[in-house]
Amino acid sequence: MKELFLLKLGEIVLKGQNRRVFEDKLKTNTRRRMSKFGQFKVTITQSTLYVEPLNDDCDLDGAWEACGAIFGIASMCRCRACEKDLDAIFKTVVEYLGDELSMQKSFKVESKRSDKRFPLNSIQISQEIGGRIAEEFPNVAVDVHNPSYVVNIEVRETAAYVHGPSVPGAGGLPTGTGGRAAVLLSGGIDSPVAGYMIAKRGVEIECIHFFSYPYTSERAKEKVLELARLMTRYCGRMTVDVVGFTKVQEAIRDNCREEYFTIIMRRFMMRIAQAIAKDHGAKCLVTGENLGQVASQTMDAMAVTGAVVDIPMFHPLIGMDKEEIVTRARKIGTLETSILPYEDCCTVFTPKHPKTKPILALVEAEEAKLDVDALVADALANTEKVAIRYYED
Repeated sequence: MKELFLLKLGEIVLKGQNRRVFEDKLKTNTRRRMSKFGQFKVTITQSTLYVEPLNDDCDLDGAWEACGAIFGIASMCRCRACEKDLDAIFKTVVEYLGDELSMQKSFKVESKRSDKRFPLNSIQISQEIGGRIAEEFPNVAVDVHNPSYVVNIEVRETAAYVHGPSVPGAGGLPTGTGGRAAVLLSGGIDSPVAGYMIAKRGVEIECIHFFSYPYTSERAKEKVLELARLMTRYCGRMTVDVVGFTKVQEAIRDNCREEYFTIIMRRFMMRIAQAIAKDHGAKCLVTGENLGQVASQTMDAMAVTGAVVDIPMFHPLIGMDKEEIVTRARKIGTLETSILPYEDCCTVFTPKHPKTKPILALVEAEEAKLDVDALVADALANTEKVAIRYYED
């Protein structure tokens, strides 16, 4: 029989009466991701997603890699199906896993029998197949406590499945089950990771980038769009709203006291981002803020910044240290792009001594020097929408 994938569901199995909604969305997402690699049959049975190629033209390696980025999957394995018969199971083990087994120091067999009509229980299946493997591969020792390789046998309703060790999936919940969010995407390390982490909770994301030409370059803008493309491997297609922010920053520079530049700038970002979020049907804003990392990310500063919006603001990285964030960025593939030396608008007109404990009334007094509504309207009018499709495409 052909090789296929068994993708084990994660926390979806804990859902109650709405579990079918999550499973249907996961199947839809998987079919969409598989479409580039050929024709696949995608079904869910007994808390497992089956991804089966329908012809020999399918790109199994490409499809397998894509499965690793689908939220909602806890673990995954490539396997081969066979008849529910001990001779057929053993033959499949030798043919499918024999090359790997022959290079191991030790092995054990783990079996699961979900089809209770099968005459042997799980322990008996493991003992029988394990004994035959030991005879077939006499140089590979049996070690049931700490083996170097595990042969897995699953006897299910339709067939028996043979595979080696499973690998972790992306985890989380299927994209599209958790609503929609607007992510403030800079060119740094943090915000792409924040977008990834909120998307992992099943949230569809749109991104907003603030662009201050000529103080920031076109290459800085392209860097951000590349980050968005990298994120679509996990998050799916999105729109990046590139906001012309130059006039806002120049107005702040020309009219406000220097120590308030950063906090007022961020308040403008939140006002603009909220308007764009509502236009996209997003119900929250997401930032890459991390408590205490920079002057604008103290409790006081974040409270003053968030005072201008009336939708929730989520900060997935709030309690992480920089090393944890960098590790996650490296894992999801955004780090190398994030560290390219093209700076974003947050580096423009940076004060020497920014306020770390701003008082709301004093900030509002500084903002009174500006025509806030007109500046926000102008920024929204100078926003470019860039559609980003799946990175695999």
